[in-house]
Amino acid sequence: MKVLLYFEGEKMISTSGIGRALKHQLAACESAGIETTTNPNDDYDLLHVNTVGPASLAVIEQAKKRGKPVIYHAHSTEEDFRNSFVFSNAVAPAFKQHLIKMYSMADYILTPTPYSKSLLEGYGITVPIEDLSNGIDLKRFEYNDEKVKAFRKYFDLKDGDRVVLSVGLYFERKGILDFVEVAKLLPDYKFIWFGHTPLYSIPKQIRDVIENHPRNVYFPGYVKGPLLEGAYLNADCFFFPSFEETEGIVVLEALASGQNIVVRDIPVFDPWLIHSENCYKATRILDFANLVKGVVEKTLPDVSIQGVQTAEKRSIENVGRQIKKIYEKVLRSHQDLMGKWPE
Repeated sequence: MKVLLYFEGEKMISTSGIGRALKHQLAACESAGIETTTNPNDDYDLLHVNTVGPASLAVIEQAKKRGKPVIYHAHSTEEDFRNSFVFSNAVAPAFKQHLIKMYSMADYILTPTPYSKSLLEGYGITVPIEDLSNGIDLKRFEYNDEKVKAFRKYFDLKDGDRVVLSVGLYFERKGILDFVEVAKLLPDYKFIWFGHTPLYSIPKQIRDVIENHPRNVYFPGYVKGPLLEGAYLNADCFFFPSFEETEGIVVLEALASGQNIVVRDIPVFDPWLIHSENCYKATRILDFANLVKGVVEKTLPDVSIQGVQTAEKRSIENVGRQIKKIYEKVLRSHQDLMGKWPE
């Protein structure tokens, strides 16, 4: 079988979680021996679409005219659209209706977690929905001394410097304001937030924080490759106070790197992240600060091994095996439309 993996606006989404999902899907399919294309003009047996813009709609309509089954990967929800860009809350209800329309065109829906599955079911969508992790490339996050050296050199880190790391867009939803508030309570640590969003597109409150932040907070912008991977491998704590996610690929990356992580106690992390077993969870600023300090100073139990094991369950290879079964199941249900089983 041959699968069209469709992502609208690849360049625009390349720095986001959806952009990494494209790479993970390609790798998962390769690991499972599934032939893929990203060109809608190619011949294919099944469409796996990941985005919700007008070009995605056109590709879905084309697939249906050609009698091809459609799998929708639902990365977006109304809940994680809120508190992001300027005016996002005002248009969120309309965005939800758009999502319902788009997702309902599919024969089958994939979404990263049981939590996001429950949200879509709550929208009244009747298409079958299955949760499947975006996956993680474990090899990228194996310990590498050169990557660590690159990270430490870039930030001119000295022996004894303590680093608290986070990764995400400049969204209120990502918990960036709480990240800075916790940094104020722990002035002896360096707080580094990797990621970037054009400042004109985010609310003034967030712009003010980016432009006027405590001296121990750093916003180096978007980075990738060895520098980012070295940060994951060498930071003293990964702190991700996001209010809403569909999964949180950066959390998987931190776990795979052997980080002890502190996250907000929100439904998306249930049941796969368990407080004091493979992570630490909180909701209040002071509690976050105490947990981060406990991780950095090693007064809390080290749960990094359990975290790595959690990431391993979501490896690219495991996701590849699961997605192959899903593709075959969806293709079987359309066998009568296709006339024959694809080679």
